[in-house]
Amino acid sequence: MLMTRDTPSEPGHVDAVSVALTVIVPAYNCPLVLRQCLDGLRASDLPRERWELIVVDDSSTDNTADVARSLADVVLTTKHGPNGPGDARNLGAAVASASILLFVDADVVVAPGTLSGFLRIFNAQPSVTSVFGAYDDRPSHESFLSQYRNLLHHYVHCENPGSASTFWAGCGAVRRAEFLEVGGFDTTRYPRPQIEDIELGYRLVDRGYRIVLAPELQAKHLKQWTLPNMVRTDLRDRAVPWMTLLIERQEIASNGPLNLQSKEKMLTAIAGAAVACFVIAITTTNSLWLLGTILGTAGVVLGNAKLLIWFRRQRGMIFALRVIPARMLFYIISGTGAAWAILGHSFRNPRRSHREAASRS
Repeated sequence: MLMTRDTPSEPGHVDAVSVALTVIVPAYNCPLVLRQCLDGLRASDLPRERWELIVVDDSSTDNTADVARSLADVVLTTKHGPNGPGDARNLGAAVASASILLFVDADVVVAPGTLSGFLRIFNAQPSVTSVFGAYDDRPSHESFLSQYRNLLHHYVHCENPGSASTFWAGCGAVRRAEFLEVGGFDTTRYPRPQIEDIELGYRLVDRGYRIVLAPELQAKHLKQWTLPNMVRTDLRDRAVPWMTLLIERQEIASNGPLNLQSKEKMLTAIAGAAVACFVIAITTTNSLWLLGTILGTAGVVLGNAKLLIWFRRQRGMIFALRVIPARMLFYIISGTGAAWAILGHSFRNPRRSHREAASRS
């Protein structure tokens, strides 16, 4: 991809010889949150001469690049964009000075000890190729959906520390050599924010590289979630492309990472059955079908009991009760996305699907 390079008037204090970490921030039309992101990085307890900051402006139409120039060591600007965060990260990685790349989204504010924490893990565990952290438990926006989504991310990551088979680029690091070896983010397939980081993680693991989830490395998420962008993100940008990727990898039935565990797949099926029973009850006016809806909803509640108890401790009983329909919606969207991906794959590959069915019979 084409790019232009801009160095701030006071590039400062980094020496390529002493730099141990390159922080890469992709940004597009986000001057307000970018300012908070960069201020958070500047407050890091890692000495400034140990890390460099590269901001990649993805052809913004506002003053995002001006904000970047005020604090970054290097500002890159894509041409013919926006091309998506994957492309922006790849551009930053191409000119990075350090052997370790830390990707931080523009709407993420790292904690003071996060940068140094990443370096400690890489230095202590030479066999580790990639490390990613988690959102903290104090989301920026106060709306229910924003609190719910960011706290859920925090909970899931804190419940699954250690070896991982995917990657998260919101606050995640990777050794530059290995990142370049596997080809970086797939910008052809994922030209907008989707599962480009997850797919990169799969390729790293396929090559035998080790990824670690370290939830103690935390950052605050500034994003404000709304119902429309939540549904769009979960369906179009996560469920469909992720299920498509699993089909291609022939891992659709495997016990996957994080929210692809067998338990989550089972709860998705239960939620789908509950909705089906409700639709049948409405269309046939037979209220007995509502029993299936009630039982299915109860199954989802029981399956999420640990999570709901955690939410109650974090935000109170009323908040935890509001999480129940949010979880039902998540499973419905996930099931819809999975079905859409499976149907799409079947229509795109009818002969292959026929052969696979014949071989199983």
